[in-house]
Amino acid sequence: MYAKLTNAQRKAIYRRDGFQCAICGSSRYLQIHHYIPRGADGSDSPHNLITLCSDCHALAHGINLVGHVDLTQADMQQNILEYLADMYAPDWDPWGP
Repeated sequence: MYAKLTNAQRKAIYRRDGFQCAICGSSRYLQIHHYIPRGADGSDSPHNLITLCSDCHALAHGINLVGHVDLTQADMQQNILEYLADMYAPDWDPWGP
């Protein structure tokens, strides 16, 4: 079992992402998403965390809640990858501490 993110970690990611979904810009129902899941050795590093609204978070996990006809789970994962890689270039390392 993995420890939950601390409130300080969660707030730091929300602040970094402007208290809105990094993909669609919504400020409703915000959640933290691990790009590389902890179960696949993804870290709790900011390099691996992104703020998503509940709809985008669901789509990142393959559940299309709002009927995005133009986005797939693969598209969402690509969008997340590009966001995090651009933010931390050239040192992006989601596997790091």
